[in-house]
Parts: sequence; structure tokens; C-alpha cells
Amino acid sequence: MRSDAIFIGVEVDDTVAHDTAVAAKLAEVCPVDIYAVEGGHTVLVEQNLDECVLCGLCLDAAPDGSVRVRCSESGAIQNWRPGPRAS
Repeated sequence: MRSDAIFIGVEVDDTVAHDTAVAAKLAEVCPVDIYAVEGGHTVLVEQNLDECVLCGLCLDAAPDGSVRVRCSESGAIQNWRPGPRAS
């Protein structure tokens, strides 16, 4: 499953999108409600995609590599974790 907005694109592997436990976790951890659960499956809330703050919580909540966040400006697919912030 994939959805693209102006600045952010999100892709979730179909096997993970249909996992009820992962769907609930993604919906729980996202601070801007990009993920929701419908019928036990993950759905992407398209109107919230560009609200993504690139926190990486969805990447931590799902199996490695099963969620990808893409920045439209660079076109790169990210499977990254944010680094430490400068003091």
C-alpha cells in the first residue's frame, strides 16, 4: 500500500498492512495520525501525510523495512532513524 502527498510519501508492505497488531501499533505511535485501523488493517490517512514530522516512530513500530517514508523533494525512500539533535 502506498500513498503520496505533496512532500511525503508512505509505503507499507501489504503483509504488514494486514497484520492487526502492527496496524494498531502504527495508529498508536504516529503523532500526526497518518495511520488508522479499518477492519483490522492499516490504512493511510492521505490528508495527514504532509504533516509527517519524520520522527521515525512508525519505522520502530513495524518490522524492519516494512514501512518506508519518502521525501518528495529528494525522491529518496527513507528507512532511517533520526539522529541526535544538536544542542
